[in-house]
Amino acid sequence: MKYLPLIALTVAISACAAQPPAGVQSVGQSQQPPKAVATCIAQKWADSSQQQVVSQDTLANDQAMDVYVPGQQPPNGAAAVVRPSYTGKGTWVGFRAGGAGGSDATSAISGCL
Repeated sequence: MKYLPLIALTVAISACAAQPPAGVQSVGQSQQPPKAVATCIAQKWADSSQQQVVSQDTLANDQAMDVYVPGQQPPNGAAAVVRPSYTGKGTWVGFRAGGAGGSDATSAISGCL
């Protein structure tokens, strides 16, 4: 019985960790690792806009990244949110609008899934 509070806390933390970030629209999942998906998104945006694309690691070893829409800057700009899958292997990808582009940005993201 002395471990019951610890087990309950572990379950609660796990449930929170399995949720997409607030304010982020889910775009889809990929079987590719997060770094490969983020690199693909950045390349597509850079090629189509001819502008610099900023990406930011949010977890060590490129396990989670934010890729900012051309012209947007960290921390609050519009970005692709690339995370390890919440439901198994692969990568989950979402889009945080942050006041900029929508359908063009998400179609480029979809092309990398």
